[in-house]
This record gives sequence, C-alpha cells and structure tokens, in this order.
Amino acid sequence: METLALYIHWPFCAAKCPYCDFNSHVRDRVDQAAYAAALRQELAREAARANVAGRRRLASIFFGGGTPSLMAPATAAALIADAQALFDAEPDLEITLEANPTSVELQKLRDFRAAGVNRVSLGVQALDPAALAFLGRKHDRAEAITALEHARATFPRVSFDLIYARPGQAEAAWRAELRQALSLAADHLSLYQLTIEPGTQFATLFGRGVFTLPEGDEAARLYTATAEEAARFGLLPYEISNYAHPGAESRHNLAYWRYGDYLGIGAGAHQRLTQPDGTLLAARRHRAPEEWLARVQRDGHAVVEEEALSPRDRAREALLMGLRLHEGIDPARIARRSGLPFEACVDMAALQHLEAENLLAWRPNGHLAATPDGLLRLDALLPLLVN
Repeated sequence: METLALYIHWPFCAAKCPYCDFNSHVRDRVDQAAYAAALRQELAREAARANVAGRRRLASIFFGGGTPSLMAPATAAALIADAQALFDAEPDLEITLEANPTSVELQKLRDFRAAGVNRVSLGVQALDPAALAFLGRKHDRAEAITALEHARATFPRVSFDLIYARPGQAEAAWRAELRQALSLAADHLSLYQLTIEPGTQFATLFGRGVFTLPEGDEAARLYTATAEEAARFGLLPYEISNYAHPGAESRHNLAYWRYGDYLGIGAGAHQRLTQPDGTLLAARRHRAPEEWLARVQRDGHAVVEEEALSPRDRAREALLMGLRLHEGIDPARIARRSGLPFEACVDMAALQHLEAENLLAWRPNGHLAATPDGLLRLDALLPLLVN
C-alpha cells in the first residue's frame, strides 16, 4: 500500500492578510490546550480508519494554516509523537511547519525544531518594503532577512514563499529581490502570482480600481525571470509554482500532486483516503474553529461531508493535480487510481490538438506533461482536456 501524508490545520492568525482566502481566523484568545486535545482526538480517529487493513506508512506531516507557528510547540511535539506511534513512520519522515518571519514567531523556532520539525516554510512574500506594506504583512524587510538566516541555522531544510505580479512590479527589481532571498535560503521556493480572490479585502479594492495588476505577457515575463534566477542557485522547477534543489522537493505536496492518500485534521481540513475495497473517500471538516472544536468534543470528529468519489471524479482530480508537475502524469497510474482506462479520462481529440499547439507533450518515459507554454496557460487548457 502507498505511503500516507498527514496535514494538520491550525486556523488562527495574528492578522488577516488582504489577499488571503484561506481558512484563517483572528482571535483575541485561543484555548491552546482544548485545540491540542481536539487535534489529537481527530488524529486518533482517522488513524484507526486508515489502518483498518494494516498500519499505513507515514511519509510526511505538514502543519499548515492559518499560522501554525502560533501554536504551542508542545502541541506540535504531541501530535508528532502520536503520529509516529499510530503509523509506521518512514525513516526520513518529512515534518514541515509554516511560519511567518516575525520576531515573536522566530523566538519559538528552536522549540519547534526540538519538537521534531525538520522543515520550515517561511511566509516571506516579499523583501520590498512597499510591497510588504501593500500585502498587509506584519514583518518588515529586516525581519524577513533575519528569519531566513535564523531558519537556515536551525532547520536542515528551508522553504519560503514569495508573491509576484504585484502592482507596478518591474522585472529588474523582481530579479534583484529574488537573488537576495535565494542567496539567504536556497533549498526550496514557492512562488505565487498575486490573484484577486472573491471575498477578500483586495477584491473590494481591485473592484473599485484602487490598483491594477500585471497581466498577460507582463506577468509571464516575471514568471520566466523567476525560473532563470532560481536556476542560478541550482533550484529547478518541479511544479508550476515550486522550485527546489534536486532531492529537496516537498514530499508532502508531491503526495497531493501525485494524487496519493492524505489525512487532514483540524478546522476545514480535507482528506482523501482509499478504503480496503478500493473506494476513495473524500472528506471535509467544519471550517469555523469554534464549531469544529465543539463537534470534536461532542462526536470525536468534525467531518461535515464525506463521499465516495466516482471513477470519473477521481480521474478528473488526478489530472488536474498531476499536470501541474513538470514530471507530468503517468497514464497507467491515472487508470489505477480512477478505475477507468486513460482514454476515457481525457478528451482525446482535445489532447491531440493541444499536442499540435505544443502545449502538451509525451515524455520518453510515457508521461504526459505540459510544455513551458502549456504551464503558462494551464488554467485555460485543463477544462478542454478533462472529460
């Protein structure tokens, strides 16, 4: 049986960023002990379900949010210990914690390292002071640089996030910003184009014409510049938004993109879990932290939706995730995970057309992958390809 990934959601943040549509919440006070107990309770329940046909092998743990570095390090330590007791942990178990580069959170990083975290993902987002202010970040440039240096000295693996295609962003300035960040911590980079998400503060401001964003060829040039600068530091693109040294790819996120099984505990967390009969169950938990907590304390879990995915839904999800990867998709794996022949999972006429347009290509190993031009247009071509 394939390895399993575990996602643990901490839904609280010190402030809500104006571009963010994640399940994150600002609270004056959080009952750390109650939330820790509830997370451990959900984990125990899901482990029992995952292990019904034998103990699963655990390849990764990911503390995401929200801002999980705001949780007590003892909570992380307890959850890591529980996971290692409940599953057969891989010898190189990857344990990632998301953190913001504020001075408050930096003081706790050594405690998280002692708890067992061996990979940190820093939400730097920018090194430009004006951009940090625009993005509503609570750290400044100096704190970001200090955080990168501190993380490098504390953790064996470091990743950081940057947001590009910001208002008025020039290519030369973006290249300089990238070079400085990569020179400080260059294992893994997650890069996100600034997009306007419904319901966010930026959606309101953008709708009023307060600012505009680079689009089309201008945004594509910034994306291309990123790949060129990352390559200077030995980071290769392995997913549409992610670059890494060979061997430093996020094993946890690869589980999603390769359409593997994963558990998700905490408010709003999703999961995909294969049953002994081959059924793939998709589940989602209640999003509101207080209601999630109340349901776990009452019922032992806060699952609000659970369904067996149809073969066609499985094929669609596997294709949508897998084509983000530079390695592409293995048609035989798509067929195994969906229960359908590959030819029934895609529009073959559309596939031939996209090949002719040099947007998709077959690799020598038999994988189907998006070309560099195809990756830039992935959102547009996927609806054409997927049945």
